[in-house]
Amino acid sequence: MSKPILFFTLMLALMGAQCGSPATEETASQPEAEAEPDSWAPFESASIRFEQNATDGDFEVVLEVTGADEGLTRLKVVSPAGDMLVDFTSHGDESMGMRKFVMESPEPDDMESMEKAFPEGAYQITGIDTEDSGFKAEATLSHQLPATASFQNPAPEAEDVPIKGMVVKWGPVEGVSEYIVEVEAEGEGMNASIAATLPGSAQSFAVPDGFLQPGAEYKVAIGTVSEAGNRSFVETTFSTAGGEEGEEE
Repeated sequence: MSKPILFFTLMLALMGAQCGSPATEETASQPEAEAEPDSWAPFESASIRFEQNATDGDFEVVLEVTGADEGLTRLKVVSPAGDMLVDFTSHGDESMGMRKFVMESPEPDDMESMEKAFPEGAYQITGIDTEDSGFKAEATLSHQLPATASFQNPAPEAEDVPIKGMVVKWGPVEGVSEYIVEVEAEGEGMNASIAATLPGSAQSFAVPDGFLQPGAEYKVAIGTVSEAGNRSFVETTFSTAGGEEGEEE
């Protein structure tokens, strides 16, 4: 073999080795596939739901997952369309993981965009805890929102509401499994709040005496809950009487 041909052959060999080595290194550096647990148990709870605030005109999706006693180091949620919505990994040898997840989407003002992003159907949820125990669940999302409640008491933006004997009232709503009532202080430096879950037959909630303070503003919300778990809220505000003269005897 002549020297020019030998030199050309050596150059090709060197170029091939240089071009091939990154691919070899990349292949060698790829992480190993995660080991699957030997068995799977159900989560303590796993759900996905639509919520709307009919007063503000916005919507959101809420996903809640609770594991067992040990924290989850991995959590995956796959949509009915096969999209990976959540892929969580807790890093560190001493990680305790996370036992409970509550995840909320952004709150657009149109239902159509939410329905496209979160299609109806079964969402597959898997998790692994610090003991390498596996958990699985299937949570079903419906796009059907329950009808909203209508306030009977207090009136919208009511003023001089007595701080004792306050009862939130609403009209009956068909097809509701539960009601959620929330009362929250609105003023600066005020962080008091109270919430109650009531059966679908309820039409009132008595605010405990001592919760409301004189001369304060509050927001009250009534949520209707469907059989599928979706929720529709309406809100209003009221202010309390500013002193003992506003209290009921």
